Amino acid sequence: MRRPSPALRLAGRITATALGLLVVTLVAIQFARAIGENLTAVHQLSTLRSDIAALQRRRDEQQRELRRLRDPQGAIPEIHDRLRLVKPNEALIFVSPQPAVPAGPSATP
Repeated sequence: MRRPSPALRLAGRITATALGLLVVTLVAIQFARAIGENLTAVHQLSTLRSDIAALQRRRDEQQRELRRLRDPQGAIPEIHDRLRLVKPNEALIFVSPQPAVPAGPSATP
């Protein structure tokens, strides 16, 4: 049996090396894609968890407000504020903002 020529053996080795590199490259690309998807999923999960926590806090605040308003003693201040009612011996005081002072040099002589 005759041995293949050195040029043919070199071409075979180059082809085998190229195929090996191609397989490694394709596997690396798939891993990179999977890691990218995992990072995106982790970010979305984190966002959803923070949204859930915010909604739970809001629900708790609303439930406290409902419990307070169901009690007549808790609802009276809210009713007075909204209807601008006062109890005997109380007074409503409206505070308006102070007028803006014009900028620049003083006009007084």
